[in-house]
Amino acid sequence: MAAAASLNPVHILKGDAEEEKREDARLSCIFGSIAIGDLLKSTLGPKGMDKILVSDSRRNPGSVELTNDGATILRSIGVDNPAAKILVGM
Repeated sequence: MAAAASLNPVHILKGDAEEEKREDARLSCIFGSIAIGDLLKSTLGPKGMDKILVSDSRRNPGSVELTNDGATILRSIGVDNPAAKILVGM
């Protein structure tokens, strides 16, 4: 009897988490990576443009920062895509 009980699936996701499988998960990762690339593409190279970052945090709402540094931009945005989170963490 004990062996049969161990074959039941164990749920490890939080209550508000979503599960994606196969092609949906691959497409989600691809689209997240493309979105990060598109965000930073215009800041690269000798003719790279600056981005204006406006804070909406509770500490300093409305503060404005002008930058073309990709790391600063990535730290400032909120990301919930798994592949994009990996790129932001690099």
